[in-house]
Amino acid sequence: MNFRQLVLIIFLFIPALLSGQPSPQYNSAEIKQGLKKLNVLGSALYIAAHPDDENTRLLAFLAKEKNFRTAYLSLTRGDGGQNLIGNEQSELLGLIRTQELLAARRTDGAEQYFSRAIDFGFSKTSDETFRIWNKEQILADAVWVIRKLRPDIIITRFPEDARAGHGQHAASAIIAREAFLAAGDPKRFPEQLKYVEAWQTKRILWNTYNFGGLNTTADDQLRIDVGTFNPLLGKGYGEIAAESRTHHKSQGFGSAKQRGEAFEYFVHTAGQQAKQELFEGINSNWNRIPGGEAIGKMIRQADQSFNTDRPSESVTALINILKQVEKLPQGYWKEQKSRELKDLIAAAAGLWFESYSAQSTYASGDSIQIRSEVVLQSDLSVKLVSVDNKIQNTDLKKGGLKSLKGSALANNITDPYWLNENHPPGIYTIRDLQLVGHPENPAAADIDFVFNINGKNLSYKRPVIYKYTDQVRGEIYQPLIIAPAVTASIAEKAFVLAGNTTKTIQVHLKSYRDKSSGILIPRLPEGWKIDPVQYTFQLSKKGDEQTVQFTVSPGENAAAGKFVLNIQSEGKILNRGNKVIDYDHIPLQTLFPLAEAQIARMDLKTGGKKIGYIPGAGDLIPESLQQIGYQVNTITEAEVMNGNLNQYDAIITGVRAYNVNERLALMQPKLMEYVSKGGTLLVQYNVSNPLLVQDIGPYPFKISRDRVTEEDAEVVFPEKDHPVLNYPNKITSKDFEGWIQERGLYFTNAADPKYSRILSMKDQGESPKDGSLLVSNFGKGRFVYTSLAFFRELPAGIPGAYRLFVNLITLNKGN
Repeated sequence: MNFRQLVLIIFLFIPALLSGQPSPQYNSAEIKQGLKKLNVLGSALYIAAHPDDENTRLLAFLAKEKNFRTAYLSLTRGDGGQNLIGNEQSELLGLIRTQELLAARRTDGAEQYFSRAIDFGFSKTSDETFRIWNKEQILADAVWVIRKLRPDIIITRFPEDARAGHGQHAASAIIAREAFLAAGDPKRFPEQLKYVEAWQTKRILWNTYNFGGLNTTADDQLRIDVGTFNPLLGKGYGEIAAESRTHHKSQGFGSAKQRGEAFEYFVHTAGQQAKQELFEGINSNWNRIPGGEAIGKMIRQADQSFNTDRPSESVTALINILKQVEKLPQGYWKEQKSRELKDLIAAAAGLWFESYSAQSTYASGDSIQIRSEVVLQSDLSVKLVSVDNKIQNTDLKKGGLKSLKGSALANNITDPYWLNENHPPGIYTIRDLQLVGHPENPAAADIDFVFNINGKNLSYKRPVIYKYTDQVRGEIYQPLIIAPAVTASIAEKAFVLAGNTTKTIQVHLKSYRDKSSGILIPRLPEGWKIDPVQYTFQLSKKGDEQTVQFTVSPGENAAAGKFVLNIQSEGKILNRGNKVIDYDHIPLQTLFPLAEAQIARMDLKTGGKKIGYIPGAGDLIPESLQQIGYQVNTITEAEVMNGNLNQYDAIITGVRAYNVNERLALMQPKLMEYVSKGGTLLVQYNVSNPLLVQDIGPYPFKISRDRVTEEDAEVVFPEKDHPVLNYPNKITSKDFEGWIQERGLYFTNAADPKYSRILSMKDQGESPKDGSLLVSNFGKGRFVYTSLAFFRELPAGIPGAYRLFVNLITLNKGN
């Protein structure tokens, strides 16, 4: 490996301080843990499909007990899952789950990486998965990560067959095995060898399991006890694992802490087989590097003499060790351990240093005003040599806060790199190979610090972050945001118009610098009219906002397509909107999606006007119905119990409402009374556990795990004359064209004969399933239970989904 390759590896793939996180402050126990890690030169890579697939107990054990460099490669960001904390879906949910994974890794000590694969929802086989993923590209990404991290062992969460329980699970195991073989072959993906060398991992194993009713473990498998207690951390690995897993809040994965022995089991997949230990036959100490034996001895001595009351006493020893490491020939472990040593020296010396921006957001091309702060919290003699390449040569005093001002240029906007371009269903479009694998963008700006300690110059890099104080939450760190000069945001992803109706589209302009002006120009598909055809704006101050309204109307031959916005400003064409995701458990997420939305006209008749909505885990059904003229009111428990429900033409419960809303058990009798008096109640899908109300409908049915994942699966109408297929819209097979991700999930079964089973459908090679849509009259009204994925289809603007949904909530009182 040449020096240029090595520098690229270190710069691109050694985990940096994340852009929205404070500088690390290690206590004595953590420094002691770091000393032990210094003497371990081994690494492990865990591979699976999604956030929350990883074995957090094993990751914590490998990273903090065995002290191996440990990483998790999740092929996807979990974009296709469900969201229990809000209404974000697809890419936005992937952003949330990415940050939840990073929080999990900060807890269990592993690192986090991704491929460009998209979680497109549940799939039943790996063949189905690879029809949507570009298998060769995902394989290349996995090989890239392996060649950069150079793991000694690879561990998969799932097997390659149906026991994986999910097509993407099985696919992740196939990708892992093929990448294990390909990474060591210089003929595979040779374009990567400009930056890295081929790397042959010693072995790959499958981490078998006993959960979900399936036990794949056996007494003859390799097993290790990972339930041990770490006295430095004051926790066992079952406790750390629960803390790590609980970060997956969008998935409702709060976990109880486990204590005591716990065994993990492994089956050999390929490579050199291990019989007793995972790292059997792998030299994971300093002897694996020529000239490293003496360094290992020095580290052991530093560890043995470490004084928890005065960690600064170890600084001299650590600097001497670093000097010896720097004499080694260039190599992977030299650079990795040099970085670890520098971090430990700063921690033991009591050095704390950070850089902050004066404001949270800057426009691209503007100057970022920066304040850097340094504190020395020990009696050591430390000199601040330079900050941001500006010479200081200042002796630091214990406890004295040194503050320095500086600036940097705001360059590229901080939109997540994998969302910069539109993409096909299965993979994100990433042009820069060197970004692949990273969990998030590189820092928008960073500052170099150089200190002299014991005559040794040590350089560090810190991201520029924004910090403020919240009256409730206290000190808050968030990533520095670089924005376009002006954004034009559209709230909806799709607009649908019934017949020849007109629609008012609101565009939200926002300026990120003073004195912004320009022309906002909308573009529509052929056959549409818009008023005004353009809008001239002036925004005098940074942060100023303005809402612009456009009225669109379809002509006779109006084509479906995209509504696109361009901004002409200061000689540039801008085309981005703004979207913020703000939850307390993750750093603020700001992205700048393309300023565009789908628009289509459809043949749609509606009935009724007023809808009541009882929230569930989160969906965009209310907003979608408002688009086609319905008035949608969110109903509270008080209104259900004491109000006039008869004012509503229909009441809808949000997705998984009966899983998350404990008060529905009290509201249910009132809802059934509403139906019996002539109302329509539509219940969207739930899962069977936890089900907070056992009798959701007027007659019994059960909720299964059945689903139809092929979004283009044929739909059959067993009761083609049923009113919900004929009024007010005639439903045909054409209404099921263009659906996204899936037909439906968690279908019903064992339904009472009083229910009509309206639809039948199946995935390839399976028997038909008729539990996606149950309808029953009850008293004077109608009860509907649907497992169809309306929560995905309506926000995506699928015409047929709208037509069917309207039928379900429209009771023909003339019949």
